[in-house]
Amino acid sequence: MPQLAGVDVRAHAPIIPRATVTGMRHGLFLRPGPDRAWGLALGVAADLVLADPRRGHPVAGFGRVAAGLERRLYADSRAAGAAYSALLVGGAVGAGVVGRPRSRTGRVLLTAAATWAVLGGTSLVREGAALGRSLEQGDLDAARARIPHLCARDPALLDAAGMARAGVESLAENTSDAVVAPLFWGAVAGVPGLLGYRAVNTLDAMVGYRSPRYTRFGWASARLDDLANLLPARLAALLTAAAAPLVGGRPGAALAAWRRDAREHPSPNAGPVEAAAAGALGVRLGGRTEYAYGAEDRPTLGRGPAPVAGDLVRAARLSRCVGLLAAGAAVAVAGLSPRR
Repeated sequence: MPQLAGVDVRAHAPIIPRATVTGMRHGLFLRPGPDRAWGLALGVAADLVLADPRRGHPVAGFGRVAAGLERRLYADSRAAGAAYSALLVGGAVGAGVVGRPRSRTGRVLLTAAATWAVLGGTSLVREGAALGRSLEQGDLDAARARIPHLCARDPALLDAAGMARAGVESLAENTSDAVVAPLFWGAVAGVPGLLGYRAVNTLDAMVGYRSPRYTRFGWASARLDDLANLLPARLAALLTAAAAPLVGGRPGAALAAWRRDAREHPSPNAGPVEAAAAGALGVRLGGRTEYAYGAEDRPTLGRGPAPVAGDLVRAARLSRCVGLLAAGAAVAVAGLSPRR
């Protein structure tokens, strides 16, 4: 998940009230239609115009709740981490279920508000483009100040080339995590899907690290995030290939890099989107990656030269194009699917 800002945990899930189960049977999750489509469209428009609020962001509020619960539940065990994840994700989904308005206008507005709250596309594009401009101007201090808004890498350890690569990789991965995936879950599951997905992805960003503290406690959150992004990441890779000509690339090169290189990446979902972006942009990603908790050696993705500052601006434009394609697809799916 952008710093602008998982396993089956059913055994640890909270008991769902009978009324909630009844509501689910009547289609709270499975009833797409014009109200959901209008809500998604309005939420996307709000993100384009307003981006993320500088203060009082709902996701930040959820993060504070999650941090407080972590202090109470933390133990160096997978079971404790699974219970932690189940309580928070279950609570987010439950809030989306029980808070469903009766009126169509209310449903549209609630879907729009939830969509705007969970999307991070505009802020992501702005940060990526600003990082590219700082590097083009040779202002490494300004560039290092922006790195934490995009990823968890230590900016003090990155030179200009390292920041360009970090920016391109983060734009690719976060386009999937912060744009395509929430729109996917919003289209197929409405407000519960939007809130539940953002809860999953936020927990992965908070505790899903391979650090000594979170290797076991964060395991369930990390695996759940993997499952939630399994289909959206591949959709994002396909949309990246489709958008390649808009940034001077070729769809075939994006698809070839995906097929050839993605499986070598340690993440089952970052691999496809980063490889497809490398192919679309004609650059080479991967290599030694420095995080606050340690370093990882990443495989090579793509066959072009290493990215430079100008490629970051192109990557930001690619992210915007993929986001708009995903929005169109989500609205179409939500609006054209038959009611149940």
